Amino acid sequence: MSKKKRKKIRKGKSDGIQNRLKAKIVSLLHQNFNKEYSTKEITKKLGFRRNDYNNAIPMVLSALTQEGQILNNSGRYKSAQRPDLIRGKLDHVNPRFAYLLTPEEEDDIYIKAKDLNFAIDGDLVDVMVIPTRAGKRPEGKVVNIVERNKDQFVGRIEFSPRFAFVVADNRKIHQDIFVPLDKTSSAAHNDKVIVKITQWPGHDKSPEGEVKMVLGKAGDNNAEIHSIMAEFDLPFEFPKEIEQEAEKISDKITKKEIAKRRDFRDILTFTIDPEDAKDFDDALSFEKLENGNYEIGIHIADVTHYVQPGSILEKEAYDRATSVYLVDRTIPMLPERLSNGLCSLRPREDKLTFSAVFEIDENANVLKEWFGRTIIHSDRRFTYEDAQASIETGVGDLAPELQLINDLAKKLRKERFKKGAVNFESTEVKFKLDEKGKPLGVIPKIRKDAHKLIEEFMLLANKQVASYVHDMKKGKEKNTFVYRTHDYPDPEKLNSFSSFAKRFGHSLQTEETAVSKSLNKLLDDIEGKPEENVLQQLAIRAMAKAKYTTAADIHFGLAFPHYTHFTSPIRRYPDMMVHRLLQHYLDSGKSADKEEYEEKCVHSSEREKRAADAERASIKYKQVEFMQGVEDKVFDGIISGVTEWGIFIEIVETKCEGMVRMVDLKDDYYDFDEKNFRVIGNNNKKIYALGDKVRVQVKATDIDRRTIDLIFVDETD
Repeated sequence: MSKKKRKKIRKGKSDGIQNRLKAKIVSLLHQNFNKEYSTKEITKKLGFRRNDYNNAIPMVLSALTQEGQILNNSGRYKSAQRPDLIRGKLDHVNPRFAYLLTPEEEDDIYIKAKDLNFAIDGDLVDVMVIPTRAGKRPEGKVVNIVERNKDQFVGRIEFSPRFAFVVADNRKIHQDIFVPLDKTSSAAHNDKVIVKITQWPGHDKSPEGEVKMVLGKAGDNNAEIHSIMAEFDLPFEFPKEIEQEAEKISDKITKKEIAKRRDFRDILTFTIDPEDAKDFDDALSFEKLENGNYEIGIHIADVTHYVQPGSILEKEAYDRATSVYLVDRTIPMLPERLSNGLCSLRPREDKLTFSAVFEIDENANVLKEWFGRTIIHSDRRFTYEDAQASIETGVGDLAPELQLINDLAKKLRKERFKKGAVNFESTEVKFKLDEKGKPLGVIPKIRKDAHKLIEEFMLLANKQVASYVHDMKKGKEKNTFVYRTHDYPDPEKLNSFSSFAKRFGHSLQTEETAVSKSLNKLLDDIEGKPEENVLQQLAIRAMAKAKYTTAADIHFGLAFPHYTHFTSPIRRYPDMMVHRLLQHYLDSGKSADKEEYEEKCVHSSEREKRAADAERASIKYKQVEFMQGVEDKVFDGIISGVTEWGIFIEIVETKCEGMVRMVDLKDDYYDFDEKNFRVIGNNNKKIYALGDKVRVQVKATDIDRRTIDLIFVDETD
């Protein structure tokens, strides 16, 4: 071989090495585009040990700088490229990984814990997508924390000789918060506290904070409920100026005010509410007309008469947006002076109301409707139990009227289901608590005709108000209004639910035109069966989420073309918006500002979610507390979820959900079969699949994290 040829080969090898190095260096810097590295750090990062590579790297860095692919800042190098970033909220699922939740993207982006760049759950972040093999889930790295989700956390404080740390209650916060001893306030070991972050994590350090409030001893009912309230940023009380403003409102109803309203005080009127209710925001009036039809009025507390736009009461109601119902208390949207006093439709008192009044024939057809401000005088306050007894026996106050109204409600309900409404009746539980808040028992709530009667007429009022406003203006341009919408189910979730239901022998048609009828049949078939609650919950999860919006879209679950919330302004701010808008349009007002109301709708939907999450957390806390006392008992359960780290079990008797962790399956090593919702033993081939009936015992409970660890009883034999 000639000297020239050998030189050419050596040059080719050298060029090949340089090109490979270029690609590796560019990839390294691009994937860490916001970081700078020295030559030594780049060599180390690339994992090279050979001298020829180490000697070549400075030359390659120089060449890349000249080509403009990288930047040299005093001997430290960084990428010259600006990659496309995706912005979204972080969902830190477990200590090993998180997801970027991005509504616009087809798939949420998987992020390893080491690539989180010290972001934590709920943070708004920019993520750079890392190239992956075709068909593999997209992966990314957090390159910028745009906005921290919150800077205060609730947790249990633990002390060591030189410092303290707070273990956050939130299961998605996977780092303890370091607290210097001089920043612990008056907290003692094992107290529940609110800690404010003073220094965010960086360079592998934990976040640092200071104790802002001591809530009490971990495990104490008040401390735990206050922890939940603080975790979800729920207010502990009304500011003094709000209470004072409410107290100033007169309870006198003037003749001038009465003259503006339709007077229902001489018409039979009553309320039906839970036994422990303190605020009564809806009443029904009933009158038989000379033509044989019935006039039924749905009368709603006229909250917006007392809460004026621009007032501090209005601003507070908007900020809260909803009342929150925890297991042992209510966090009201309005001060007690309004919610339990002025606006509560108490019996034998004149009350100002906003009403939807319908003339209905014996077949429950609505023949006429009227909307407007009224005054009522409730003749009787029924509990659900009182009304139910009268309906069932025909004996007692207003029994004939209640039975007749119940018959009309049943006809309305039948017609609703005929048109495609879905019969979502998930099993709710309530707790029997002692005087200290300790749960003595878990009691499923049972819905009877009295509950359904009230529900049906509230649905009627909400539907008719929405349709009335929508149809006021002909053509495409409609008056701005607040609707409650519910989209068609997500096809993928529906198919997953259908696959799950098949495991119990139930079928579901998932075509858009057939899904309502098929889903109702399935829900009827499972009534009273062990799998009822699991399938109900999964069916609800498969549905789209209802929301408030100015878009006049359908309500799939109720099968209504238009729907709103008109009937609960004491506890929901959207109902106050609806009252104001309806009156504005009744007074021939012009269409309201759509952008302003859409912003209020988004806020109300977010607050509604916060309330639901807090309510679930309080129920979960009581379930965990209740299960602490039954650790020796064996329970029947149903597998309600399967993940790579554990198997979720719903206990049939108490409706509590716990987990059998994979590490506690000692008889074999189990593989997770994600596609078929199951785990399979490597050697014994035992299968635990979604929907399987199992027997379990409580292994451990964690009040702080509100978790229940279970074990299969056959694992302990």
